[in-house]
Amino acid sequence: MKAGSTDDLNSEINVTPMVDIMLVLLIIFMITAPMMNTGVDLDLPQLNAQNIEDPEGPLVLAIDPQHRLQLAKVEIKWADLEAKLKTNDKIQREGKLYVAADKNIPYGVVLTAMNIAKNAKVQKVMMLTDPTQTLNVRDLDQNIGAPAASH
Repeated sequence: MKAGSTDDLNSEINVTPMVDIMLVLLIIFMITAPMMNTGVDLDLPQLNAQNIEDPEGPLVLAIDPQHRLQLAKVEIKWADLEAKLKTNDKIQREGKLYVAADKNIPYGVVLTAMNIAKNAKVQKVMMLTDPTQTLNVRDLDQNIGAPAASH
């Protein structure tokens, strides 16, 4: 054999470039994963939560069974909700909004109000609960009183 001959071929795969690519992808995913939080943040109070002590009282967005809105006990229209929240002094100071909704309102209606609040730059959207209105867990397990599934 001559010197410099190519008879001895190396058939092993060079994994170094593949490892480099995987490390770069790992770094990209580690950086972008926290930014993909698109859900709605909720601070759900416990049923045995203490009463809120605030001399002015909390700013409450109430949704009645007919889907009408009241912000701080003043009736407003859905179309005006975002503008009212953006210009509310208490929200500008504290960044908190409490949502109180009838238990029979569809989840989508409450979620719409919460999304409008988030669009209005409300920092914390929290749910108010009534500790006296709890559902029977045995009934929930048996799906008693649940709405019929739509097909």
